[in-house]
Amino acid sequence: MFVIHSYSTAILLCIITMFCWGSWANTTKLSSPGWRFELFYWDYAFGILILSLIMAFTIGSSGASGRAFLEDMKQADNANLISAFIGGIVFNLANILLVSAIALAGMSVAFPVGIGIALILGVIVNYLGNPQGNATLLFGGVSLIAVAILLNANAYRQVNKGTASFSVKGLVIAIIAGVLMGFFYKYVAVSMVADFDVPEAGKLTPYTALVFFAVGLVASNFLFNGLLMRFPFSGTKLSIGDYFKGSAKDHLVGILGGIIWHIGMSFNIIASGKAGPAISYGLGQGATVIAAIWGIFIWKEFSNASKKTYRNLYLMLLLYIIGIGLIIMAKN
Repeated sequence: MFVIHSYSTAILLCIITMFCWGSWANTTKLSSPGWRFELFYWDYAFGILILSLIMAFTIGSSGASGRAFLEDMKQADNANLISAFIGGIVFNLANILLVSAIALAGMSVAFPVGIGIALILGVIVNYLGNPQGNATLLFGGVSLIAVAILLNANAYRQVNKGTASFSVKGLVIAIIAGVLMGFFYKYVAVSMVADFDVPEAGKLTPYTALVFFAVGLVASNFLFNGLLMRFPFSGTKLSIGDYFKGSAKDHLVGILGGIIWHIGMSFNIIASGKAGPAISYGLGQGATVIAAIWGIFIWKEFSNASKKTYRNLYLMLLLYIIGIGLIIMAKN
């Protein structure tokens, strides 16, 4: 299977992750005007599963390193398969809430708040499980990002103060999504082998873990997204029949969103073997910077903001960038 052996390559993959995780949500804006995100999300989930299987049977089953996908799945302990599966369930609930928050509060708010919280919790949880890297630099970077989150939330409050567009519900949902998102990665990481080149018995290679993560995501979607369609945060309830009314473009855009996100997830998991789970996850969640840039400069979600608000937004981005730099430097 494909394995990387240099820290610089691992950082490059994490940077690609950052762009993928920070950009996939743009596909929600490419669908037809009446195509609700609950419907979009079915194809998004299928896109993740499709790509995970393609990678498992290609780069996950070729080369001299590790174990091929089918061989790895046969020898795996059930506890590890279940752990990766649970990771998919936890992520799915968190991500559905995050997409809901994007619909209510906008990308430049939901991502910095939700994913920022996920970054802080995720780095702590993954570092405790596998303490790799300089703790001072790692948590120093995380602290700067925490300040950036507060600046972004305050900018959102200022630009929407006294208007009907201010969504307390959107902010609350983003916070809940962030807390859940901070824990999903650990379930996938603990299911995997410690040495990707010479995998120990019972554990999963990254590619097998990603497939069972995707299966958990799609399986839980019938519960979580099914409930959300019946009891939506906004708008009228939907039925499964509404999904089949979508155009080919709507379905393809959703699949594309899932593929973009999963390219980031796959690269991040592959990079974790060299960088460590805490650094890999923390750097990948710099996606918030990319998402905020999309929201601020492309989608003009702060078009009516004052100069003071824009200064806070620029400071937020600067703190994120410095924080990410410290996380990169944290590797021992």
